[in-house]
Amino acid sequence: MSKNPLPIRAGISASRLYLPKEPWDMLIDFLIARFPHMSPDIIRTRLARGDMVNEEGIPYTLNSPYPADSWLWYYREVEQEIPVPFDIKIIHQDEHLIVIDKPHFLASIPGGRYLQETALIRLRKMLNNYAISPIHRLDRDTAGLLLFCANPDYRGAYQTLFQGRDIDKVYECVAPFNPHITFPLTRKSYIEKSDSYFTMQEKSFPSEQEPLVNSQTEIALIQHNGQFAHYRLHPLTGKKHQLRVHMNGLGLPICHDEFYPLLLPARAADNFERPLQLLAKAIRFTDPISGQQRYFESQLTLDLVNQYFSEKAS
Repeated sequence: MSKNPLPIRAGISASRLYLPKEPWDMLIDFLIARFPHMSPDIIRTRLARGDMVNEEGIPYTLNSPYPADSWLWYYREVEQEIPVPFDIKIIHQDEHLIVIDKPHFLASIPGGRYLQETALIRLRKMLNNYAISPIHRLDRDTAGLLLFCANPDYRGAYQTLFQGRDIDKVYECVAPFNPHITFPLTRKSYIEKSDSYFTMQEKSFPSEQEPLVNSQTEIALIQHNGQFAHYRLHPLTGKKHQLRVHMNGLGLPICHDEFYPLLLPARAADNFERPLQLLAKAIRFTDPISGQQRYFESQLTLDLVNQYFSEKAS
């Protein structure tokens, strides 16, 4: 693997781009074709500033010929990134492991329109430790417990926990209440990609065929007010959007979900007053480094729990 020739800048590690064996004369022409959604003027400006370098760290220029079969290194930039007005809170910190409460609307790691406004970059700058790396991810819409490794030498051991499902997670959500559904129950289904790029769906099977299953969630009722309910969700598998898809499949879509049951049009800006009512509440596992039993619980609560069940909570 090509070694990164650029230092971390503002908490951001440089990204790399492979330049394939193609008959381009000039690097600028390839980059404009490679990034059709980016203004050519932005690409020219970044080349003129020397922001893109080769494997030796030597900057490319506007007049650089196309260096086929090599790597280009650069820092990702996001134009006019919108600040997320909520803070992360550190729940636990030791030499190997960091656990935080991630707020709604904050992405776990850089990607797409999000760079500085991500949990990883905020945490790196907060602790002045640019070696911090993510162990797993939460959807940007979901709040709650998120784990990071403070030392990259141990990241693989922690990631193996999630890959092998050797970890127990509990979520909470607020969704409609249906008196005709008896809880607790276990939702099992086959989740697959839908026709939309962003969403998933439960596959239907002919009545004569035994349904396949690749996802399973235990769902319990905590409390209700006759119209809405507070649920505990225990996923036994880890499919994309599993909890949202399973609740929607029951006819109980999670409150303020902009993906299910219908994918709403993309917003120019987030509505910070209406976060998805889904929270990663607790996590339990055996620490692969120390052998200790670990248990962490989020200190966050869902807005609608506070609104609908404040009397019971008190």
